[in-house]
Amino acid sequence: MDTTKKQVMEILSDHDADQIPALSGDSLIGSTSSESYPMLSNQLKDDIVQGLDDDLEIIDKRLIGRGSGLDVVTISGMGGIGKTTLAKKVYNHRPIRCHFDIFVWVTISQEFQYKNVLLEALHCISKKKPKDYNGMSDNELADLVQKSLKGPRYLVVVDDIWSTDVWDSISQIFPNRNNGSRVLLTTRETDVAIYANPSSPHKMNLLDLDNSWKLLRDKVFGLEQDHPPELEEIGKKIAEKCQGLPLIISVIAGHLSKTVPKTLESWKYVAKSLSEIIASHPNKCLGVLGLSYHHLPNRLKPCFLSMGDFPEDFQVETWRLIQLWIAEGFIRTSSGSRESLEEVAEHYLEDLISRNLIMARKKRFNGEVKACGIHDLLREFCLIEAEMTKFMHVVRTPFSPAQKPNFRRFSIQKYIPDAYKLLPPEARSMYCFSYLGLPFEPRIKPLPLLPIYRHDPIIHRFFSCFNHLRVLAIFPTWFRSFPLVITKLFHLRYLLVRCFGNIPESISELLNLQTLICDADPLGITLPRKLWMMKNLRYIRLRVASYLPSPRIDKNLVTGMPNLEEFFGLCYSSCTNEVFSSIPNLKRLTIYAPSRVDNVPYHLLDMSKVRNLEAFKLFWRYKFEKPIKRFVFPTSLRRLTLTFCSKFIWEEISSTFTMLPNLEELKLKDYEADDDVWIMSDKDIFKSLKLLLLSGRNLKRWEASSDNFPNLKRLVLKKCKALQEIPTDFGEICTLESIELHYCSTTSEDSARNIEQEQEDMGNNILKVYIHSSHTD
Repeated sequence: MDTTKKQVMEILSDHDADQIPALSGDSLIGSTSSESYPMLSNQLKDDIVQGLDDDLEIIDKRLIGRGSGLDVVTISGMGGIGKTTLAKKVYNHRPIRCHFDIFVWVTISQEFQYKNVLLEALHCISKKKPKDYNGMSDNELADLVQKSLKGPRYLVVVDDIWSTDVWDSISQIFPNRNNGSRVLLTTRETDVAIYANPSSPHKMNLLDLDNSWKLLRDKVFGLEQDHPPELEEIGKKIAEKCQGLPLIISVIAGHLSKTVPKTLESWKYVAKSLSEIIASHPNKCLGVLGLSYHHLPNRLKPCFLSMGDFPEDFQVETWRLIQLWIAEGFIRTSSGSRESLEEVAEHYLEDLISRNLIMARKKRFNGEVKACGIHDLLREFCLIEAEMTKFMHVVRTPFSPAQKPNFRRFSIQKYIPDAYKLLPPEARSMYCFSYLGLPFEPRIKPLPLLPIYRHDPIIHRFFSCFNHLRVLAIFPTWFRSFPLVITKLFHLRYLLVRCFGNIPESISELLNLQTLICDADPLGITLPRKLWMMKNLRYIRLRVASYLPSPRIDKNLVTGMPNLEEFFGLCYSSCTNEVFSSIPNLKRLTIYAPSRVDNVPYHLLDMSKVRNLEAFKLFWRYKFEKPIKRFVFPTSLRRLTLTFCSKFIWEEISSTFTMLPNLEELKLKDYEADDDVWIMSDKDIFKSLKLLLLSGRNLKRWEASSDNFPNLKRLVLKKCKALQEIPTDFGEICTLESIELHYCSTTSEDSARNIEQEQEDMGNNILKVYIHSSHTD
């Protein structure tokens, strides 16, 4: 029987007949066994896939290999990425067909019905119809499924599962007979995949440009036909705009093959109108993604829809997104919870990422998300859903007074003259990604590429229209001076503005302000003393060195910012004990050296009173006496970055920073030490350090052992041209996962390769070496 079975499978494979029908996301019961329907040669074009060979190999090995016990293999990814397609390909792959005896395919929907799943499984096993089981209870059906699966080696595909509760319900029907049976599970929810099996869930990635173009080309022209060479360049541009999502590529390919003549001009038009084409296929595109959105708990829906506030391909820094969510009122803490609003917001973001609705664009070494974004198709869904529910209106096209949108949140993403006159005065949030259409002066220094707006009555009229604003974020526009009218917007919680000159004292009138972000004069600014009256401030980000007067100069002033958690851009000369005592809950601090050397009085900067400080960055541009010796660091520090530091010796690095028991990241960027040898003794132990980054030219010799960095995960060396080699003992650091070299010496590159090879010879495949060179071997 085994020989006959293999022969039949070979025949079917040769004729491409071993296919299963397409399954809709809502399908509960259908003929899903590949042996229950005739050949589908007319559907071959729909079954064309690209870029899944590596995924197929990984899943095959996991299904066929490992032990004899029942194992659950999981595939996760965003809607439309091809999870079901990959599962189909695995389900019909000849090695899989030859390995297993029984094949079952069940599709789960958001409206889960246990009985329907049991009937679907029984149909695959026995080919009987649901009516044949009339009168049987759920327990009787489950018992029948279990008995049918107890003998042979089976493969069950559970497609499109949405929750851990559903998995708990159905996992009991799969018996473990220690015969190598497997369950293959697909889900959009990474948390569900990890719950079903914490061991290495397989996460699908978007297609690269090459495979995107191949998929588009083959679906339009077929596997056997050549494409016109003049269409390749524009075809690749179309494929690139699909951003690697097979669902979009398939829809666009269908549009190109059925409704558009295959000419260069017509394809150029498609490239320009991609969004409109996607929107015209709501069931195929947006409907698929709508399932993910409607499955969200209510607390996450506004957070997800808010991603539509940002233009296409906009990378949102995590800190910015979290502060916006808090200001918008999307984040709530439960009574009795000790978590801060920021911590709750981080959990929300992690949840949306695990559901594959938001993509992590940049990550820290420890997995923390630095920047995130959203696929264009998901963004298009956000815009449509937000418009339908009156959550938000994105200004992208001109509109007349008769079309005046009755919304509370607006995102201006295209220049429209006098658009503000048509927006309702009740607006609560305004995001400006386009110039406001106000009069501006000619381009001037020091920002020659930006128009600088005057302070004139039109600006006053613009902002005074919206007295109820809570969020005002003006991204591209620069003002010659801080618009005073903004300080009259009493309800503001979040303010992003770019201007020259100092921030006025009247900023203190914004008593509800939580987040202040100001790009200002590169030469530095002086902050008003009344800033200390703003007790609700949680986040200050000033991209220049900013002098903050002592809060105790005026004894009649109610001082202190007890809720402030981050201050980016504080001037070194304003760092006093009085300042630090008045911001006791600060978690993140960035200090700039002032613009002139004679403005730097020598004093010891004792930060030990800031006991919650976790991250500290120092930008020190001047080459004079030992900046490291000017600081007393708090033991709470987890991340430390020193940029442009000089006049230190390497022994100071060891003696100073090994005394910080919680330090996990240490970055020395563009340093210039007084000596060129770093010799670490047995007592120099960075107990918690996981990331070490060195970027400088004058370190020649480095003597250290694995004992100096017992928990190091990632070592990054940049522009270390003089460094002869990496300490060979670093290969013995059992936690070390990567060594990265960027434009370093050839000898240090060779030493990194030797360390990697030595570890591979010993069976350690965890350590990886990445080399980015500017020279050739």
